Order: sequence, then structure tokens, then C-alpha cells
Amino acid sequence: MKELILADQHTGILDRARHGFMTLHSTARQRLCMMDARLRMIMENPEEGAVTAEYAVVLVAATGFAALLVAILKSDAVRTLLMNIIKKALNVG
Repeated sequence: MKELILADQHTGILDRARHGFMTLHSTARQRLCMMDARLRMIMENPEEGAVTAEYAVVLVAATGFAALLVAILKSDAVRTLLMNIIKKALNVG
């Protein structure tokens, strides 16, 4: 009889442990699903502001290049060279 009571106690302990494990498993699964949903929302548009930054970098580079061209074209040597090329092209035709 005493063995039967001990067996029932062990069964009760195993059932409680199984129930506790299932509860823990269910809670962990729900939290993981919520974390996955949050990460998917965050990662949906990870480069949202990158396009604006890229345009800004391109505009700064283009402005610098344009300023360099203006400085080069204003020099007397380049102006003389370009005028000679244009005169030769007009005389050939």
C-alpha cells in the first residue's frame, strides 16, 4: 500500500512537472512569436533614410565637380585651348 502511495506521489510530481513545462513552453512560444513580429516590422524598411543620404552625397559631389569645372574653364590656358579647337573645327567645314 505504501508503495502505491509513493507511486501516486511520483506520478503527481511528473504530471505537475509536465504541466509546468508545457506552460513554460507555451509562454516562450508566444514571446518568440511577438519578438519575430516586432523584428519583421523593424526590418521591413531598414534603409528608409538611406536614399535621402545618398542623394545628399551625390549632390555635394556634383556641386564640387561643377565648381572645379568652372574654375578650370575660367583659366586663360583652357580658354585659349578651347577657342583654338573651335576655330579649327569651323575652318575645316
